[in-house]
Amino acid sequence: MSQVFGSSAANGAPIAAYGAPTAAGRPDVDDETLVAAVAVANIPTLLMVLVQMTGELHWLDEPYRPKRQPGLGDNDTGGLAPEHQQDVREAALEAIAAWRDGRPMVIPEPDDVLITRMLSTAMGEHVPDEYGAFTAAQLGLAKFLDHDPINVPPGFKVLVIGAGASGLCAAVNLKQAGVPYEVVERNGTVGGVWWENRYPGAGVDTPNHLYSYSFAPHDWKMYFCLRDELHGYLEKVADDFDVRRAIRFNTSVERISYDAQRQVWRAEVRHVADNEGRWETGRLGLSATPDETGLRRRDDGAATAPGANGHAQGIDGPAEIIEANVVISAAGIFNPPIRPNIDGLETWSGETWHTARWPADADLAGKSVAIVGNGASCMQTAPEIQDDVESLTIYQRSNHWAAPFDQFRKPVPDAMRTLFEAVPLYRAWYRVRLGWTFNDRIHTALQRDPDWEHPERSLNAQNDAHRKYFTRYVVDELGDRADELLDKVLPTYPPFGKRMLMDNGWYRMLRNPSVELVDEPIAEISGQTIRTVDGAEREADVLVLATGFDVLRFITTYEAAGRSGRTLRESWGDDDASAYLGTVTPDFPNFFTLYGPNLQPGHGGSLIFVVEMQVRYIMDMIGKMCAAGLGAVEVRPEVHAEYRSRVDEAHENMVWMHPGMTSYYRNESGRIVVNSPWRNVDYFDMTSEANLDDYVCEPRAADRELVAD
Repeated sequence: MSQVFGSSAANGAPIAAYGAPTAAGRPDVDDETLVAAVAVANIPTLLMVLVQMTGELHWLDEPYRPKRQPGLGDNDTGGLAPEHQQDVREAALEAIAAWRDGRPMVIPEPDDVLITRMLSTAMGEHVPDEYGAFTAAQLGLAKFLDHDPINVPPGFKVLVIGAGASGLCAAVNLKQAGVPYEVVERNGTVGGVWWENRYPGAGVDTPNHLYSYSFAPHDWKMYFCLRDELHGYLEKVADDFDVRRAIRFNTSVERISYDAQRQVWRAEVRHVADNEGRWETGRLGLSATPDETGLRRRDDGAATAPGANGHAQGIDGPAEIIEANVVISAAGIFNPPIRPNIDGLETWSGETWHTARWPADADLAGKSVAIVGNGASCMQTAPEIQDDVESLTIYQRSNHWAAPFDQFRKPVPDAMRTLFEAVPLYRAWYRVRLGWTFNDRIHTALQRDPDWEHPERSLNAQNDAHRKYFTRYVVDELGDRADELLDKVLPTYPPFGKRMLMDNGWYRMLRNPSVELVDEPIAEISGQTIRTVDGAEREADVLVLATGFDVLRFITTYEAAGRSGRTLRESWGDDDASAYLGTVTPDFPNFFTLYGPNLQPGHGGSLIFVVEMQVRYIMDMIGKMCAAGLGAVEVRPEVHAEYRSRVDEAHENMVWMHPGMTSYYRNESGRIVVNSPWRNVDYFDMTSEANLDDYVCEPRAADRELVAD
């Protein structure tokens, strides 16, 4: 059994100071390098650096106040006149050089009022006062993940299930607090979905300076990195914080059950073969009822895709038992992949695989390729392979909104990379600005205005303005094929009703004469022929399934039985999961779920920051359990029920309940199960600390030795 203890990162720095914005400057960065970096730096971010380094508040006023920019771009010039941009760059260069040489910041810790004023200036729009403390935490100026050591009782242990982005976050924080823990991971290394998904073009659709841990800044090569760079980052985090030794790889959790008398969880695990194989025809249990797209969905959890859990990867060892006082489930929701139950799919005689199981030796050169599904994975894959294949046919299930992607494949200039590393304050404010742009900024646009005159197409005036903006963009990208393709690709539902995708050349790809977009549902497959409901038949050499994951059901890769013996599936039903703060569920003491129900930031932004807020809450709970001598904490049913009601009530007024579309956010009864209705600042406050009054608390039973193997 592997356990790791410690209170500092591998580089010796406490987690809170890892890249802190007020850290000392780097004397090895010469003037020439600084000149080059400041010359290409983002003006609104430089202004924030200027204010803190010099204390001169006039940089927040005209003529230096940036103008608001629509869309999701960085607004690098801030809309300032060239001469005023030059003023900012010259003053920033002087201030940064002086700070590098030892001059202290004049305002190292701005108060919440000034922080809010600064962020409002940086964004060119009003930011509510309540964002002061929230932003201070993001800047590293207020306590967030800087945990004090926890004095755990003898034999205390935490089991983390999964070593993806969420599991690593938990592992690092447990190690920092000196809490004994072990991680089990079904794959052969860390990374989760960023290890498993290797399809062409796979990458982030949130800027990686934001889609990364607050405690582990990184020298990113691109603004929106591809899969390999992000997976490399997660590998580096595991090594930098020395948590790899606490991870048991190639280990599948089959079942966990709670022993109420001993106040411990018992996890049945098995070693699995490291298999990255392909899909196998007919592997999944699938429903017999097609949805509105003509595709069928699985409705049982008895079998999963190869690589999705131990059964599918190949058991090659006996069952073992691991016991722990606390379980943190970081299994994620983007597994297992869904294989659609299209009539005749089992007869397909060509090559076929799911995007999540892309073969390493796949060769599409000169072949006719059909892709079923047109969501995020298809939008990344199809433009990437269009010039390699003879023909590409995409069977669209439903259309999507996609936003302009100004920084698609755009490298971070070397000088800028130096600035990010040499001036942590610049990096911190750059990240904060991204957080506002990609997170809470659009939240008001997702609320229904009951008096709005066009409810069929949008929710309110702001949402309608988004619709017009995105529509103009789509028409421009389609060019001379707009008249032919616009009705196929332009959604009739409001923007943000489904996951907002980033356009990485999708619309321009549709102008390629070798690419065909089919919006008729598939009726059946026979051999290598695909027939749609209109009777048209098309042949292909390769069939790629871009049909997503079994998202709605949550925790599908293992069975969990609580205090009463009821399983999560019995408690939640097939597709109606709910949890207090998306984290804890009645009847499941000491069990915490990362990326749980109603936690996906549907209005955009970084899931990693949401997970960090969850981990902060869990660590606070573990600390209080140990300090108070508690052996079990279980959320009260009435607390859970009241929270669920608040979530549902908030969703009633939001875009995801619009009748004009269906999505994986919503279960069969129409309830939103996946997305969070909250702004990040709301959830930040909700998870600031664990309130024991929300829980049924039991004193710790007599210390007993845990079973390790």
